[in-house]
Amino acid sequence: MQSLTAHRGSSARYHRLNLRGTVLALACVSVLAAAPAAAADDYPSRPITMVVPYPPGGPTDIVSRLVAAEMSKTIGQNIIVDNKPGASGMIGADLVARAAPDGYTFLANASLHVINPYIYRSMRYDAFKDFTPITQLADVPLVLVVPQTSTVKTPQDLVAQAKAQPLNFGSAGSASAQQLAGESFKARTGLPMQHVPYKGSAPALTDLVGGQIQFMFDSMPSATPFIKSGKLRAVAVTVSERVPEFPDVPTMAESGFPGFDISTWYGLWAPKGTPPAIAAKLAEHAALALRQPNVISQYASMGAKPVGSAPADFARFNETEGKKWREIVTAAGITPQ
Repeated sequence: MQSLTAHRGSSARYHRLNLRGTVLALACVSVLAAAPAAAADDYPSRPITMVVPYPPGGPTDIVSRLVAAEMSKTIGQNIIVDNKPGASGMIGADLVARAAPDGYTFLANASLHVINPYIYRSMRYDAFKDFTPITQLADVPLVLVVPQTSTVKTPQDLVAQAKAQPLNFGSAGSASAQQLAGESFKARTGLPMQHVPYKGSAPALTDLVGGQIQFMFDSMPSATPFIKSGKLRAVAVTVSERVPEFPDVPTMAESGFPGFDISTWYGLWAPKGTPPAIAAKLAEHAALALRQPNVISQYASMGAKPVGSAPADFARFNETEGKKWREIVTAAGITPQ
């Protein structure tokens, strides 16, 4: 009897302890679940860094700085643009991939972000798995440009010149949309053309003006000032319709290259593990920045179309674009390095 009483007492104590442990465990889960929401409520409490993996003055830098300036006004903290150029944008991207997923460091990059995996065999990060997509900033056509002193007025003139002598074309870097447009042009003509990669559009355009390279497919934001100043001539745009900013410049399709439709785009990414509430907050303020009249007008002057998508939509867009660029890389005959 004593043994039975002792057993019952022990059993009761066990159940009380077990219940207490369960309550504590549930409390811990509740606290952990609430942590991201609390972090989002307090966020941001200090300045934020936007990493741009190219030099100042390039298209990614121009498009991103406009948004960073406007976001700083509404999000409650300064957004500092930190240029980290090199290795086809991978130096800056790697820095963000390794940053704390707290919303205080994020990446502003071009479509190159989802192109690199199909150009480079070995990368220190996974462009799709090691980042939290935030939003697409803009969609931008490319424009075929030549020095103002060049005799080339049409893509066909460029073909004729390439038949007479090998040509060099520049780009913002290996694996960039600019390079792939040039490689597609080269593949279509079957003529000898040598790709010369630069660390961003700005140095490439400077060499194009100086005659060190003969042509370039560049993003509208960086090429437009050179076109308007008379240093470069716009020969054709790479999208299916003419660009309002340059209505007299024909498309590549109109110029004898049907189906030549290549554009680039820009977006924001945070490190993997960034709380969804923080990613949503960044996307919300980026979209708000993209609706500001000065951003809309400046984007329009560069041929850029503002987007401002939600994180989930941008994540799906990343996957779709990755597949598209993989096909372009394959069609251009580019062998992964």
